[in-house]
Amino acid sequence: MTAAPDLAPPLRLTRAQPAAAEAWLAGLPELVVRLTREWELSVERVAAPGGRTSMTVLVRRADGTPAALKLCAPGHSAALEAAALARWDGHGAVRVLEAAPDAGALLLERLHGETSLRSLPETKAMLEAVSALHRLWVDPGAGHPFPTVAERTAGLTADAELPEGAGPLIAEALAARAELLAGPPEEVLLHGDFRQGAVLACDTGRAPWLAVGPDPVVGERAYDLARLSRDRLHDLTASAGAPAITRRRMTKLAASVEVDPERLRGWTLFRAVESGVRAHAEDRRRDAEALLEFATWL
Repeated sequence: MTAAPDLAPPLRLTRAQPAAAEAWLAGLPELVVRLTREWELSVERVAAPGGRTSMTVLVRRADGTPAALKLCAPGHSAALEAAALARWDGHGAVRVLEAAPDAGALLLERLHGETSLRSLPETKAMLEAVSALHRLWVDPGAGHPFPTVAERTAGLTADAELPEGAGPLIAEALAARAELLAGPPEEVLLHGDFRQGAVLACDTGRAPWLAVGPDPVVGERAYDLARLSRDRLHDLTASAGAPAITRRRMTKLAASVEVDPERLRGWTLFRAVESGVRAHAEDRRRDAEALLEFATWL
């Protein structure tokens, strides 16, 4: 007799979630059982180590097709993710097969979760990443539900808590944001959290690489490129001449999609500081220090 699969959330997820998510974590096995019954799925296993904001369960549909059941943590909008994936409809991104937004659940076509663009050499990975982004930047559609970049970036304030001496970086980041929002040049649907690790290998026949895990937002392309600009950050910080390498990378990225390099620099600065503040608040000190150091290179 085959043993029932272990549906406990991975350690990486449980460690990353705040105390307020304890009930959600405890209820995940029961939620998986309910959804597999409703959607006629058979469970293979929980994907590990997994992510910090969701649990993914590898499943098969009634016809034997492999799929991935994603259960989003509180605070992550499964409804917005589903809406973005539906808008892209498999063009450059994973397809959503079923959705239960109220339960934070998405059934997605299965990609090769163990193989992302981070498995490629840096230059090749960046070329593939830019190619993937091009396919995602589309009109969001009339009456879309997505927040704007202005709304998404409103959380950083001048009184944010940072390590001693880092206050001027917040002021610079906020000034950059104000200037950028004074005249946004375009409004397209953005991935919102685009990085090499969010682009997975696939054998769907549509493309060799597809994006996953969007945090969709509407705004200018430079905002998406800004997150990509600091990819492999810990490798960068260990490199000799890291500031110069970073600036060359940004220049190439801006040129590759004809984005104003100064707008890319401004959003890269803001997003690095914003992420540094968040990491500091979550007591991820190594990440906070790396992000703030990166911001000083710009």
